[in-house]
Amino acid sequence: MTIAELWRYPVKSMGGEALREVALREDGVAGDRALHVEDRSGRVLTSRTRPGLLGHRATLAADGRIRVDGRDWTDESVAADVARAAGPGTRLVPSDQPDRFDVLPLLVATDGAIAAIGEDRRRFRPNILVAGVEGLGERTWEGRVLKMGECLIAAQDLRQRCVMTTFHPDTLAQDVGVLRRIVDEFDGVLGLNCSVLRAGALHVGDVVELVD
Repeated sequence: MTIAELWRYPVKSMGGEALREVALREDGVAGDRALHVEDRSGRVLTSRTRPGLLGHRATLAADGRIRVDGRDWTDESVAADVARAAGPGTRLVPSDQPDRFDVLPLLVATDGAIAAIGEDRRRFRPNILVAGVEGLGERTWEGRVLKMGECLIAAQDLRQRCVMTTFHPDTLAQDVGVLRRIVDEFDGVLGLNCSVLRAGALHVGDVVELVD
């Protein structure tokens, strides 16, 4: 097995960026979910209820600044786009707490499971896509440890999927049948919630092993 893709999502619920290498820290991929959207009351908003956020793409520039659709995240035009997507009074806010993730810092998906459901893998927003996995082999990984390059990653449990999977990553067209199939054919779960046991660098092409 090898790492096929690495993804970072600098803004929670926006589109992310595919990378050739990432720095993996104890709290996940460096720069992942560094910003989120809040309303006036401080409530965090996601694309579960504001799917328009998925139509914007966030990247981390060489200078360390987050950009949204190529503009610095503090640009007034970005603020206007966020308000249009998430509602009046909403804004981007730095996320500097460990609980900025929905479950755990990493989501690992496998090519076998993606092929089994037959949908665009971007619907499932993985940080790491592992290639060379036969069928639904990931379902035997709960509670086990994965060695990826120089890193050790603990696979805690299978990820319960939500309405976000129903939105096409490019068109935002909704297909509720995607989630219905996940529930009916995959018991509602796909991919793995993971934590970092040993940090380090990850690269596309790194060997992946079950080491426990």
